[in-house]
Amino acid sequence: MTEPEKYDAIVIGTGQGGKPLAGEFAKANWKTAIVEADQVGGSCVIAGCTPTKTMVASARVAHLARRGADYGVNVGEIWIDQKVVRERKRAIVDMFSNGSRRGLEKWETMDLIMGEARFTGPKEITVALNDGGQKVITSDKIFLNVGARPSIPPITGLDGVAFLDSTSIMELDEVPRHLVVMGGGYIGLEFGQMFRRFGAEVTIIDFLDNLLPREDPEFGEAVVAILNEDGIDLRLGTTVNEVTEAGNDIVVNVSDSSGESTITGSHLLVAAGRRSNADRLNLAATSVSTDARGFIPVNNKLETSQDGVWALGDVTGGPAFTHISYDDYRILAENLLRGGDCTTDGRDVPYVAYMDPQYGRVGLSEKEAREKGIEVRIAAMPMTHVARALEVDETRGLMKVVVAADSDQILGCAVLGIEGGEMMSMIQIAMMGDTPYTKLRHGIFAHPTFAEAFNNLFAKLE
Repeated sequence: MTEPEKYDAIVIGTGQGGKPLAGEFAKANWKTAIVEADQVGGSCVIAGCTPTKTMVASARVAHLARRGADYGVNVGEIWIDQKVVRERKRAIVDMFSNGSRRGLEKWETMDLIMGEARFTGPKEITVALNDGGQKVITSDKIFLNVGARPSIPPITGLDGVAFLDSTSIMELDEVPRHLVVMGGGYIGLEFGQMFRRFGAEVTIIDFLDNLLPREDPEFGEAVVAILNEDGIDLRLGTTVNEVTEAGNDIVVNVSDSSGESTITGSHLLVAAGRRSNADRLNLAATSVSTDARGFIPVNNKLETSQDGVWALGDVTGGPAFTHISYDDYRILAENLLRGGDCTTDGRDVPYVAYMDPQYGRVGLSEKEAREKGIEVRIAAMPMTHVARALEVDETRGLMKVVVAADSDQILGCAVLGIEGGEMMSMIQIAMMGDTPYTKLRHGIFAHPTFAEAFNNLFAKLE
């Protein structure tokens, strides 16, 4: 039997944490193996941020084209070539993935191994190679960046119908007649609004009574109003009981406060969260533990329960954002290569939901601050009070900031509005620099920009 090949480091997964981490190791002349079962790039590049935001952009163009008359621009009939939308998405994904692969292959001290990795010992990995055969590798330092995949809930009949998930829906070559979305989280809302703008009838079902339950309630209420205005049928406080097929249609049996009813659609998207890919690693061959949901718990230095094994990115069960995975890489690289003492403690977790308008948030919400017993001052303002938003006729949404009552420090902000993610990021930069809100209140911003709205927003604290 062939002896396992020894490496200084093994990285499993080429996501936004694993890929740059392996590159840092190779640059430091560590003999490094990085294993990938599918395309290089991880879920962000292959099935998450990159493809979805590419398609969101197409949907926004369709939305603006239909609104042309509002701006005095009269266009003809709007129709969607879904095959072109899909091919544009595929081309950008391939460009990003191929560029990432070339970035890995340039290192002489790195082996990119394409195949499915499984532990066959505490420090031994057997890779079932995509082109046949297997390769056994070993290292005293192993890093798990294997991510997550769509979760399928145990609903009666679901396994007997041809449903879509957040990956397969992007491969449709025609617009659904009626898309039923099971799940009102960020994924369900993005795809629901996207396909409504492509021309589908859309129904979104969620068991909660309100959208965006983690956020201050006025933002969930505003999103409901926006989606209703866009012509989306929202079924909140609704439980899915059973799914069946009727000819070419899918019938969803639901219950709400008024009793049972059915929703019939041409396509069903299941957007019910994500599950860990750790179950594919054969962790039983190790002492790496998982939690009740199957994710891998780590400490603040991303160490697992087994010495010499770290986990980073979505598989840890922490905030499932690309930028958090990338920050995990920075922590590990700094600690292992440069003698640092970095941790995940107290780091910012900004995020953006790419509905239109965007919802961006960082730091504490008012609800969170009050639950923690922190005395705060609040300023809020609708986007209808933003001159630039009025000029471009994009006034849906609102912005809100949370400021410490005993100082001028900004503790958090949320922006639902055009370029909400960018506006949130500007306030985040101020928070990172401990800039008091008065600097933004009295700052000179170019006119007319979205940024100058901060003058009026922060003036509401006085």
